Amino acid sequence: MKKNKQVIVVGGGAAGMIAAISARRQGADVTILEKNPRIGKKILATGNGRCNFTNINADAGYYHGNNPKFTYSALSQFTADDTILFFEKLGIAHKVEEFGKVFPMSDQASSILDVFLYELNELGVNIVCDAQVKDIRKNDKFSVALVGGKIYKGDRVIITTGGKAMPASGSDGSGYDLAARLGHTIVDIFPALVQLKLESPFLKRLDGVKFVGTAEIIHNNKSVAKDRGDILFTDYGISGPPILQISRKAGELLKAGQEPFLKITIMDTMSKDELRKLLKKRWQISSSKPLDFSLVGFINKRLIPVVLMEAGISDVGRPVANLSAKEQERIIDLLIDWRFRIRGTKSWPSAQVTAGGVDTREINQDTMESKLVKGLFFAGEIIDIDGQCGGFNLQWAWSSGYIAGQCAAL
Repeated sequence: MKKNKQVIVVGGGAAGMIAAISARRQGADVTILEKNPRIGKKILATGNGRCNFTNINADAGYYHGNNPKFTYSALSQFTADDTILFFEKLGIAHKVEEFGKVFPMSDQASSILDVFLYELNELGVNIVCDAQVKDIRKNDKFSVALVGGKIYKGDRVIITTGGKAMPASGSDGSGYDLAARLGHTIVDIFPALVQLKLESPFLKRLDGVKFVGTAEIIHNNKSVAKDRGDILFTDYGISGPPILQISRKAGELLKAGQEPFLKITIMDTMSKDELRKLLKKRWQISSSKPLDFSLVGFINKRLIPVVLMEAGISDVGRPVANLSAKEQERIIDLLIDWRFRIRGTKSWPSAQVTAGGVDTREINQDTMESKLVKGLFFAGEIIDIDGQCGGFNLQWAWSSGYIAGQCAAL
């Protein structure tokens, strides 16, 4: 009689839970080892507590890493539609919102965790919490050693420990050490989907100013990343969804010792010529008004004194009629192309995801099995793959985790 495979899943996050379910459904005996007092902690924080659990547009184009095409096979084998159906069968009704984001109808991330816990329990998956793995060795079987001395033996091991982003959820990067000791190469990691720190004397004055505009990363005078939406100035720099989306490129350049700049377009719904005509007409009509007051109702009024100072105009209360043509052009330029030197990104507690990780060249893209250690699998954020905001990172966790679990059980 064929004996069930003993599968040990190291890490009980999104990828770990689905890997455990997938392996168990294939007949394996599965144990999850989770360092936290409970599994799935990070899921509760996703999508502002609503859990944007996939995106209907998910494909390789939304992912980053040294080889984003690595995602193609897993995303094809377990698609966004498969994810929606998987959760539907567990009890999650869904709704699709702007940009293809998918949420539980309940608007509660806890719903996702609840149905996972129920299914894991129904399937008889052994969940061991407060279990910090300190070492994994492979002889005829795998020996997984915990801090404290306990050892678990298994035929297969799936490492789903996540990255270093959001360390309060338990992500401490320990999985990279485990992978490295098993012979794997770790592509340098850095925070992604994170706020940017800027160099500017006006940040305290701008703190809390919010507007809809376009943000771009500029390198060697070329735009290398761009997004539009709500932008928020802070006392350290800048935040908002567009900033998070383009932050990875900034982090990548900074890590390579480059000097990227951030370009902000406040008036991004018109061309420079259209803006010039509009402002000249406005200034003509209000020629007797103080310069700073002439822009009230046109841009956020807390931006006005800073924009004027950046344009080299210190006497902001003088009449508009005294504004020279050169000064007018400097104001127009700033509203279309305001640049800041990026001095860094916020660190791991602020990041939503980790860029870098286990080198994809050492993993079979069709099975998630290590090419170096037979029976060892990886899934989720620990791999050198990270997605854009909008449900793409969770979809990668589901796709890679499901495939890893299925193949580990065989």
